[in-house]
Amino acid sequence: MAIATVNPATGETLKSFGVMGAEEVERRLATAETAFGSYRTTGFQERARLVLRAADLLDADRDDIARTMTLEMGKPVVAARAEAAKCAKALRWYAEHAPALLADEEPDQDDIRDSGAERARVVYRPLGVVLAVMPWNFPLWQVVRFAAPALMAGNVALLKHASNVPQTALYLEDLFRRAGFPDGCFQTLLIGSDGVEKVLRDRRVAAATLTGSEPAGRSVAAICGDEIKKTVLELGGSDPYLVLPSADVGRAARTAVTARTQNNGQSCIAAKRFIVHTDVYDAFAERFTAGMRALNVGDPLKEDTDIGPLASERGRDDLEELVEDAVRKGAVALCGGGRPDGMDRGWFYRPTILADITVDMRIHREETFGPVATLYRVRDLDEAVALANDTPFGLSSNVWTREAGDIERCVRDLQAGGVFFNGMTASHPAFPFGGVKRSGYGRELSGHGIREFCNVTTVWHGAEPSDS
Repeated sequence: MAIATVNPATGETLKSFGVMGAEEVERRLATAETAFGSYRTTGFQERARLVLRAADLLDADRDDIARTMTLEMGKPVVAARAEAAKCAKALRWYAEHAPALLADEEPDQDDIRDSGAERARVVYRPLGVVLAVMPWNFPLWQVVRFAAPALMAGNVALLKHASNVPQTALYLEDLFRRAGFPDGCFQTLLIGSDGVEKVLRDRRVAAATLTGSEPAGRSVAAICGDEIKKTVLELGGSDPYLVLPSADVGRAARTAVTARTQNNGQSCIAAKRFIVHTDVYDAFAERFTAGMRALNVGDPLKEDTDIGPLASERGRDDLEELVEDAVRKGAVALCGGGRPDGMDRGWFYRPTILADITVDMRIHREETFGPVATLYRVRDLDEAVALANDTPFGLSSNVWTREAGDIERCVRDLQAGGVFFNGMTASHPAFPFGGVKRSGYGRELSGHGIREFCNVTTVWHGAEPSDS
């Protein structure tokens, strides 16, 4: 895939970039290693100063970087500005909370004495150079939610971003440079996917994190497994959205529209499978369909656009194939089901709801990365939970209910890294984020995320010998 900015709303190539050669990649690896040697010794106060400066610069750049993201991957510019603001918030959150999250821990005094020690503690030390392989769908947020904790922990970062968002990738390098980070603390590698393995196997790279597809995650995990290097993987998702009899159906339906179509429907944690109890199915389906039909599909640079184009032509083709397969096998499109009329340029797709889904349809098993929802009717909570778990993914889940028993059951039995009640899944710096099954392993954000790339070190002191 070429490294280029291609406007998804028009198909026009706006800017192309050359792939970095071996000498330049080597130079950046060497610079990263040198940077870690000194940056790891800085204190939290200095790291926080730099991270807070980056947040201030990002706030000042918000309109410009939002426009860049929209031109590169098609998200509505209003959402792009919100993404930039969220990134600045995360930078400030980690600047404030990292010292407490990585504070030395002291074991129980009885255990210390039982070990024969005079004193003991656990400290968190940075691992080193971490390679981040990041996707295009949230081109700023996906990177910052790794970079903020990694840099506050004393690590340094190399970014291999998706090839269709090179300007955003270069902006991030420039952002941290302007914030005053030492040379080499954050660098972008403009390389193709075929260049990732060599970087992963380089002795100077200590660990890797990837957000992306299952095949990409499998490849990175295999390489790092062979090299015995730490990895964190956040992969695909096919999140269930359960609506049970006690739900506020109006709120559930309104939120469902946003939960499915945020970021033009191209989000791993978007609700994708809407599992509705038969008692409220008709009311929910009617309101959900009306909400999806009311969305404005158009130029993502316009302030009133709700849904922009998909990020790539291939992505739209893949989505069309899933919908066509389902309809051919008996699914019913309650709305949408194709490209918008009169929009001949760009990679647009109408917000779509498919009902009467069966297990033989591809869309029942595969992730839909676009504004297409599947709707299921169930008889009871047992059937709802079984259907929610009938997926190879386990990223997050949503449940609408007012019943304490429903809540207890769903927390216990839903196979996912998150269970969100009476609201939609969203990431926040204070809460761990990640999945189970084929959605990956490890966690981003919160204290769990910042510790993923730390050397958890036991420091043990024996009793001092007496003078006698």
